[in-house]
Formats: sequence, C-alpha cells, structure tokens
Amino acid sequence: MRLFTTPRDRVRALTALVVLTGAVAAATLLLARALPDLGDPRAVREWVRSFGTLAPVAFVALQATQVVVAPVPGQVLGFAGGYLFGATTGTALSLAGATIGSVVVFVAARRLGRPFVEDVLDPEVLSTFDDLVARGGPLVLFLVFLLPGLPDDAICLLAGLTTIPIWQLTVVSLVGRLPGYFLTAYAGDRAAASSFTETAVLLAALTLVAGVAYVWRDAVVARLE
Repeated sequence: MRLFTTPRDRVRALTALVVLTGAVAAATLLLARALPDLGDPRAVREWVRSFGTLAPVAFVALQATQVVVAPVPGQVLGFAGGYLFGATTGTALSLAGATIGSVVVFVAARRLGRPFVEDVLDPEVLSTFDDLVARGGPLVLFLVFLLPGLPDDAICLLAGLTTIPIWQLTVVSLVGRLPGYFLTAYAGDRAAASSFTETAVLLAALTLVAGVAYVWRDAVVARLE
C-alpha cells in the first residue's frame, strides 16, 4: 500500500509533520516556562487568576493545550476549574477547552496520516488501542473517554485515523468526558467551600476508579473488544 500518491504529496506531508512537531515542542516549552508546576492545582489557580477578567479564556486555552501537548491529565485542570469557577461553569469551561483540543488532534491525525500518529504515540499505547479504536466505532470510543485511567488524549490521535466524521468524534469525546470532568470540578468546588472531607472522599473515589481502570486496562480493552 502506498502512503503517498506522488513525491509532491510526500514532501507536503513531511513538511507539515516537521512544522507541527516544532509547534508542539514550542508549545510544550512555553507552557513549562509559564507554568512549571502544571500538575499542582494551586499553581494552576494562581496562574489563571493572574489574567483577571480573561481568566475563563486563559483556562479554556490551557485545557485545550493540555489535550494537544498532554503533559498532565485534564482532570487536574478540571479540579482547578471547579475551584475557580464553580462546579457547573468549571465543567463547561473544561469541556470547551478539551473539545477544542480534541478537534485539533482529530484534524491533525486525519491530515497527516498514520506515519505521524505512529511517530507520536508510545508503541505500547499504539499496540493496545489500535485495533480497538479501528474496529470499535463511536460506542467504544465513548466508553474509552468515559472510563478514567485510559489515555483519552492519545485515543484522539487514533480516532482521527478512522472514517468516523469529525463532528461525531467531537460529540463522543464531549459526552464521554462529561461525568469525569463534572466530578473533578465538583470536588474543586467543594474545596473552595472548605468542605475538605467531601473533597477528600470524592478525590479518593476518583483516584480509586482511575487506578483500577489503569491496572486492569488490558482486561477493560479485551471486554470492550
């Protein structure tokens, strides 16, 4: 099977790959310098607050960037969103950012093709989820986005290689992420209200579910298949 129809197509694809790789590397570097403690919700809150009235826009941009660059689970930012904006608004902003980032990844994967995805993804993730995403369809993708502990950002790349329309992938990712993002935003909202016991219980439950899903992810994938 030929990956490129003409030498010109090959050059265009390789050029796009170089440009996108450079852009991702630059975004990662800038994000690391702007917010070195990205995994710390308190650092995220202070950084977002520094934007004043533009804080919601900054938060959406940050959530979108983490989907594309994937340096930290989106749930960490979801917790910070709930702390800053409340459970409902925090969930909406997190979903908006994650959806924007997902669309970027879907389109990039579809435009640049499988060679790009194979270069970007970890071989273990590729071998584990490749067939599942290719054969599963929207329902299986929804379950992957729904279950915590699975690499949903990486799944976006594989989903972009399918023939499923981009709008369907977007809806599936949005609806699948909704419960997890709401629960983490709600935990952040409870922390802002100084309800630390409730916050601890929520976070412990989410961590437990994510840990079980991660440890047993091979069995989960086999069940989904």
